[in-house]
Formats: sequence, C-alpha cells, structure tokens
Amino acid sequence: MPKNIKISVLMAVFNTEFHFIKRAIDSVLEQDFQDFELIIIDDGSKVNDRKSLLEYVEKHEDKIVYIRHSNRGQAKSINRGVLISVGEFITILDSDDEYKPFHLSACLQEMEDVDLICSTTETVVNSLDNYYVPDKNDLSKPIHLDDAILFGTLFGHQKVFKSIDFEGGFAADSAFYERAQIQFRAKKVFQKSYIYYRNNPNSTCAVLKKELSSNPM
Repeated sequence: MPKNIKISVLMAVFNTEFHFIKRAIDSVLEQDFQDFELIIIDDGSKVNDRKSLLEYVEKHEDKIVYIRHSNRGQAKSINRGVLISVGEFITILDSDDEYKPFHLSACLQEMEDVDLICSTTETVVNSLDNYYVPDKNDLSKPIHLDDAILFGTLFGHQKVFKSIDFEGGFAADSAFYERAQIQFRAKKVFQKSYIYYRNNPNSTCAVLKKELSSNPM
C-alpha cells in the first residue's frame, strides 16, 4: 500500500540546465511543511546534465520520484505525474522556478473552503515588459501576470487533477482552471510565495513572445 502523503509536487523537466533544476528541487526540500513527495517527470531531455540530476535524485530518494518518457510536452508530462501521485493535494513547480520556504504551508491554509486555488507570483524580470504575457483570448494583447493563471501556482485537491487533464498548447494552465471552475470550488488568491523567473530567455513564454513579435497577427 502506498503511504499517505499530504502533497504531491509535480515538476516536468525538458532540457533545463541542472543548476536551475537543483534550485527548484532545493526549494521544495527546504519547505517548512515536509509531508510531500516530489515527482520529477523528465520529458525526453537531451541536453541537460542528466547524470547530475540522477545523482541528486538518489541523494533524496526518500522524497523524490523520477520518471522519464519521450518528449510529449509539459501538459502530458504533468498528466502522467498526476497518475502516479498519491498526495491528498497536488501542485506544480516549473523546473526553472522556485518556492519560498513557506509556499506549501501557505497554500494549505487557503484550502479550507475550496477545491483549487491559483495565486500571484513574485516575478523576477529583466524589464517591465516581462510582467506581461499574451492574452489567451487575443494573442496580440498583453495582460499582466497577476491577471493570468500560471501552472506553478495551481494547488488543489487530488480529485480536481484526477478529473481534468491538462491539454497541450498555449494557456493550458488557464484552460485547466476554467474547466475546473465548472466542476469545483476554485479561487485566485493574492499570495506571492511562488518565485517565477521571467528573465530566462529560453522559457516557454519568452519564446512565444518572440514568435508573436516577429509574426504579428
């Protein structure tokens, strides 16, 4: 029988440099709430330092589960992580971001009367422009990150994630949240315990913004 775990943290990895992954892992291991499992889903990485990652996972295998499959994208990788998770609650961490030490405990405090939350972030940027992302309803228009739904800030009961799959494509996180609102109690909270690094030029949003600027609609 699998042991009872309060929170399953899911992290998809694709060609992320090891020092970013280690920073993300460490931020989970250093939480003030320790009843968790961290599931790392390697989405067919080819260029990151897999040896260093596996060695680090082995040092913490009491807390970390590592699985690997061929490249399928973040949405399908997170879906696979959900399938093997055993936590009462599920949340997500992007491999180049990190949690503040009280992130998990702060999220739990918000769950008294809801099934799913998403929150705002402490965002690290190189320019003010990085505080904005394309509006999923009109990619030519920017919206502030505080008004967006982000993968990493989703935190909810297992039943939410087991009932609704993430679908691929831009704004998969927002689409998930909107579908969840139909079936479950969901709310957005003002809580900046997730550190979101928008100063990485290889991030998914950064790449998309470059594509949109070079190919305006």
